[in-house]
Amino acid sequence: MGKNKRFLNKKRKGPSKSKKKHEKRSNETINKKAIFNRYKDKQKVEEEAAKQKRMEEKFKMQQETLSESEPEDDTFEQLVSCFKQQKSAPLIDSEEESLDDSEEEEEAMEIASQNISHSSNACSTSEDEESDHIDKLVLSDTELENDIDSTNDPFLKHLQYDLSDELLVSLSNIQSTEKEIIQSWPILGKVVINLPQPLSSVVEKPKLKLSILEEKIYAPLGIPPRPINKVDFDQLYLKSQLRGSIVSSNKKNLIKKDLELSEVFTPLQKDLFAFLNNYQDLYYPERTFTNADEIRYSYCLHVANHVLKTRIKILHHNAKLSKKTDLSDDFRDQGLVRPKVLILVPFKHAAYKVVNTLIDIVVPKEAGQVVNKNRFEDDFTGGELIMPSKNPKPEDYELLFSGNTDDTFRLGMTLTKKTLKLYTDFYSSDILIASPLGLRMIVGAEGEEHRDYDFLASIEILILDQADVFRMQNWDHVLHILDHLHLQPRKTHGTDFSRVRSWAVNGWSKYYRQTLIFSSITLPEIKSLLSKKCQNYSGRAIVGNQPEEGSIRQVLVSVPQLFHRFNAASPLASVDARFEYFVKEILPKQRDPLMSHTLIYVPSYFDFVRIRNYFKKEDISFVQICEYSKDAKIARARDMFFHSEAHFILYTERVHFFRRLRIKGIRHIIFYQPPTYPHFYSEMLNLMQESNQNKYGGSKCNMTSTTLYCKYDAHRTAALLGTPRLARMLVEEQPVHMY
Repeated sequence: MGKNKRFLNKKRKGPSKSKKKHEKRSNETINKKAIFNRYKDKQKVEEEAAKQKRMEEKFKMQQETLSESEPEDDTFEQLVSCFKQQKSAPLIDSEEESLDDSEEEEEAMEIASQNISHSSNACSTSEDEESDHIDKLVLSDTELENDIDSTNDPFLKHLQYDLSDELLVSLSNIQSTEKEIIQSWPILGKVVINLPQPLSSVVEKPKLKLSILEEKIYAPLGIPPRPINKVDFDQLYLKSQLRGSIVSSNKKNLIKKDLELSEVFTPLQKDLFAFLNNYQDLYYPERTFTNADEIRYSYCLHVANHVLKTRIKILHHNAKLSKKTDLSDDFRDQGLVRPKVLILVPFKHAAYKVVNTLIDIVVPKEAGQVVNKNRFEDDFTGGELIMPSKNPKPEDYELLFSGNTDDTFRLGMTLTKKTLKLYTDFYSSDILIASPLGLRMIVGAEGEEHRDYDFLASIEILILDQADVFRMQNWDHVLHILDHLHLQPRKTHGTDFSRVRSWAVNGWSKYYRQTLIFSSITLPEIKSLLSKKCQNYSGRAIVGNQPEEGSIRQVLVSVPQLFHRFNAASPLASVDARFEYFVKEILPKQRDPLMSHTLIYVPSYFDFVRIRNYFKKEDISFVQICEYSKDAKIARARDMFFHSEAHFILYTERVHFFRRLRIKGIRHIIFYQPPTYPHFYSEMLNLMQESNQNKYGGSKCNMTSTTLYCKYDAHRTAALLGTPRLARMLVEEQPVHMY
């Protein structure tokens, strides 16, 4: 026995092949130990130590029975010697890795786990048990990351299961079967929740799947969210990577608000995040410049949490599949393409704030890296409008058009554990931020040669921030983009179809998309968009608070304000009915010479063109200002109107939105339709102050305001007068009311 030991020791001294194997295995074992030390806890370390002791005892027993004539190295002995050496071996410092390694730490973990699982076949069964146990530790922590009960995670519940046949048929119908629930929330107020229901009357509660022989589990029906009284990261299923920066990043975005250290979210953020985290569509029409930062932070946190969960799940499945050859439906975790989130904002300055909010949440200072940040700063800053010091613009105008107001842009972003990459290719991006015009230029139109919309096939979260501004820009761009969501891709784009979710392959992605819309006013166009183009099977929620007081209270001038009601059979028929009522009832009285200096405020450009053509045909004295008018023509029109050279001036709402012109000399105003923004009503009437009048234009007693409306303009008119006052007007027989 002693001779055999001397022979083995002598053989180890020479530079043999076994030494190279020994060094290679030592490196692999150190890597395995580094991963194990990163995720170990006290109980598991004690178990590993006990196993190691049993292995040493087993080796001693085998060593006593070895034949003295056996000259070869024992692989098991080398393995045990490696375990003995790792007690004094230093832990590998993951912070000293290169930039790429730090960016893709999860991939490095995945490769290391694969190296451990693919060890030499010469190792004993006990060694395989050791490596498998370490792999399970790594993968389980990678997947859950402190989640208490992943089966109740709204992310998994919403995306993991297929739709039942009954629910699918209901969603596919033009008018789906829905259950309406009205709730009252602390900050949001009245919320109307519509939950799609299957056609069958009896809905069985899905059971846990214990074997492949049991019945298939389908997606659960949508339920109303629960109010968040106290913020608990575990109950909200927020990833551990985000938890450390939530309070600091939120306070950074809410500098004007004094948040206590114990508060994580503001009351508004609690209500919003309850709906966002429940994966239901949401329309919040009460966005202001005061709560804009709260809203932006809420949906940015939801987006970051969603993307990280998707990424961790894919990496976890990659590590599992490295040791398996057969694939099951449990590993379907991807869409047809990579982009998962689309955020539409109107201006570059708004996109700049969104990206900075994501940076504060995901990679706070000294905790990560932002690739191409300098390029982003150069592209999305500067270009501010110069606000006049004399005759300043209204406050809301200065706030809206602050910063870079370019409306043609698109930006791809890739999110990893410690890095946020900007300007990535769309098909390599997780998040897309764009303006409707910028995205429309890529999507293109029917018949164009160079167009692409495949990257919109797997959008899981769609956010429209400041949707009312889209209405002022070009609402058709928004509708065009929504029409190209979830279409079948024309190319594969390197997709592994064995990993694509079955509902994505079946073309049901539109039923899983969550749409979040934030605007400052209630618009019928947005409600129509929600009902016709948003089909989330989890349901939708609309904040429906009615205005008690209208903008008529902000009118400073004392003029009689007339409201004329006309009848229309449908919203489409109201277009012709409005024009007919205007031509027959309003215009003949306003053509009287005593009614000169009349401004006609027209919200729709199509109505503006129709009235303009009629005035030209009837040879009526007028000038016009629209969003396409040049500065010289605008100046001439204003001068002619002020000096009584034109009886009428046609004025569109969009030119007022983008320029806020101070039209002087107005003595009579006709609102062809109630303004889209209620404060425009008081702004236009307040231009009739004595200081803006031509003293030769008429008497201050001869001033009026006229507004045309029908029952389909109820939202707009209620914002002017208040809901109680409008309700009385609609039921009274007389069509004209004066205030």
